[in-house]
Amino acid sequence: MKVILFGATGMVGQGVLRECLRDDTVDSVLVVGRTTVGVEHPKLREVLHADLAGVMDRREAEAEFSGYDACFFCLGVSSVGMDEEAYRRITYDLTLTVARALSSWNPGLTFVYVSGQGTDTSERGRVAWARIKGKTENDLLALEMDSYMFRPGIIQPLHGITSRTRLYRVLYSVGAPLFLVLKRLAPDQVTTTERLGRAMIAVAGARPGAGAGAGAGSRVLGTKEINRVGG
Repeated sequence: MKVILFGATGMVGQGVLRECLRDDTVDSVLVVGRTTVGVEHPKLREVLHADLAGVMDRREAEAEFSGYDACFFCLGVSSVGMDEEAYRRITYDLTLTVARALSSWNPGLTFVYVSGQGTDTSERGRVAWARIKGKTENDLLALEMDSYMFRPGIIQPLHGITSRTRLYRVLYSVGAPLFLVLKRLAPDQVTTTERLGRAMIAVAGARPGAGAGAGAGSRVLGTKEINRVGG
């Protein structure tokens, strides 16, 4: 399986990249981002571009991004301190631009999108980020491609992986001892970067057009389903 990965420098993306490089079913990983991941591996190649929407418009884009089986879209930003339009440009516009281009160049592509717990697919709620995430999910699912929406709740970073957001790093550091308690008391609310990565690889390994694959049972996976599929 050949994979394209967006958002590989973020906490979730770091975990997904690690699992892709470790998994024998993944033959190659093309990381697309603004900054290098700082990793060297025979399976890894990077495309760095300041404008991630513009990277799809380059003359060589179709040739460069063709022949892939899956796209793991882990790119995202916190809505804290952002106005709604700016958040929409990154969360909705960029995601759909990438998905539409890749699905047209790669028949049978599986697109896995990291959304979030609390996403509002009615698109009518009062919380802006939830509405925008909901519209993003709805429009991805309407495209002619196999797609999965991942809605993790609490994510425990493993193997030295850290968040790029300072506030999150502090919270994870202070709350680290609580993960063991949460896993015992509310196991369906907590997952790990490792399980997320394995679950993405599992659903993408399903045959194109075969419906919800690898035991996912649905195109929308919450923490419980992510943990089950991720092993």
